[in-house]
Amino acid sequence: MTFAPEPPYRHGSAGRTGVLLVNLGTPDAPTPAALRRYLAQFLSDPRVVEIPRWAWWPILHGIILRVRPARSAKKYASIWTEAGSPLAVWTAKQATLLRGFLGERGHPVLVRHAMRYGNPSIASQLDALKAEGATRVLVLPLYPQYAGSTTASALDAVTDWMRQVRHLPELRAVNRYHDDPLYIEALARRVEAHWQREGRGERLVLSFHGVPKRTLLLGDPYHCECLVTARLLRERLGLDPAQMLVTFQSRFGKAEWLQPYTEPTLIELARSGVQRVDVMCPGFTSDCLETLEEIDQEVREAFLGAGGQAYHYIPCLNDDPAWIAALAAIAIRHMQGWPVEPPAAGLLAAQRERALAAGAAD
Repeated sequence: MTFAPEPPYRHGSAGRTGVLLVNLGTPDAPTPAALRRYLAQFLSDPRVVEIPRWAWWPILHGIILRVRPARSAKKYASIWTEAGSPLAVWTAKQATLLRGFLGERGHPVLVRHAMRYGNPSIASQLDALKAEGATRVLVLPLYPQYAGSTTASALDAVTDWMRQVRHLPELRAVNRYHDDPLYIEALARRVEAHWQREGRGERLVLSFHGVPKRTLLLGDPYHCECLVTARLLRERLGLDPAQMLVTFQSRFGKAEWLQPYTEPTLIELARSGVQRVDVMCPGFTSDCLETLEEIDQEVREAFLGAGGQAYHYIPCLNDDPAWIAALAAIAIRHMQGWPVEPPAAGLLAAQRERALAAGAAD
């Protein structure tokens, strides 16, 4: 095996700590060609589609990648912004804010973001952290609930990168934070702020990304962790069980997925006389195609078409300060025991100024 070339090792170099935020991914553009590249990578992952290659490959390359890219491109075009894909924009912003938040609290670590599928890739960002002097890297997937098709897949990509590297950094990874108190608090504040502005609906519907039911039966903890997140959020908001519903979205293929499904549930609520609902996606930390197009467009239309009167989508955590604080606390907790690098000169100067100001006030 050939390993990537390394710069000469320098004895006595201090080494730095890096944090790599990992999100699912997004195409480079809302075009059929870009979607074909993206979907080929995404749907080739054996963690995502657990079907033997000999059976899946003809379906993927003979049917899906010929038909689905054009249809998906239209959906992406409906939510694309001047800055690009919302998922890419929010993830990059979270990395920037996390770097600043940690630096202000005496942890001036390197922070980068990567996508499991698409760009920037996990391998390229690990290379960049290593080139910047990182000898310790915390991999922090932006998936609060663990699933084999998300968290484990991201760590597969990290492992693939490790096989190509001669001098590996010390690596740690965060598996889950579905029950983290600050994450739950950030969700609750998001809901409460919405209610304060818009009033409260008759039901709060939590829509999590779906996975095949088969994965639950095979031992994947995702379903359980979604229910734990929902229960903790309901308790924090002081809601009765009947006031909150948990559903699962984004079903693909003919197999049974986790139920209840989001869109049929919203249709049934409208037909049963529920006039207003508030819908939130706690498992997504950044708004993306699945939240902005599927939930805020398709499911909205289905609910209103079935007789509902008011449909309110509550945006994802995105750049909410409470979420960035939660993300920082999770990172700090998992970096315990690693050397804390000295704050940058600017931060030291700011600390001296505050100390002098406090002395003058006394």
